[in-house]
Amino acid sequence: MTGNLFIVSAPSGAGKTTLVCAVAERDSQVKESVSFTSRPPRTGEKEGEHYHFVARAEFEAMIERGEFLEWAEVHGNLYGTSGRLVQQLRAAGRDVILTIDVQGAAQARALFPDAVGVFVMPPSRETLLERLDTRGANTLDDLQLRLGNALSELAQYKNFDYLIVNDDLQSATGELAAIVIAERCRQKRRREVAEQIIGTFG
Repeated sequence: MTGNLFIVSAPSGAGKTTLVCAVAERDSQVKESVSFTSRPPRTGEKEGEHYHFVARAEFEAMIERGEFLEWAEVHGNLYGTSGRLVQQLRAAGRDVILTIDVQGAAQARALFPDAVGVFVMPPSRETLLERLDTRGANTLDDLQLRLGNALSELAQYKNFDYLIVNDDLQSATGELAAIVIAERCRQKRRREVAEQIIGTFG
């Protein structure tokens, strides 16, 4: 059976990447889709694990070749999801989670109406600012840009199926894991299994 597609989105600094990584570690059937980006890696980020880091010119060439399921320019950098990699994972029966910004989420949901949208919110503006500042990877201008964009991004929560407030990491991780399991248990996805079980009573 084709795997589910989950789209997890949030303002920068809300903790979406941390949540998705935690769920993928818990559930072997879940696979994160590693995005491509034109920005340089931050301290501690690894190629192929956090992002595929490519030069801006190469990213733009990939756009021209139609390789992205979705892409967007966010805070001055390009980010995109490989359509081929996502299709391969889903065809293998894996549940795929896209961790993307709200622009990319809108594109992806238009292409995949069956995708499950999950929005992650910080508990407050102060918490978001603290998390962005703790990264130590943003210049003052970049920090102000991300914080300034956060309000319009937060307003997009209405376009998603689920909402998680990331106040406590353990609790928020449990909520995202529960969403994944609940969607996997939908009747329409397990109809074939149900019919096989009923058949054993014949």
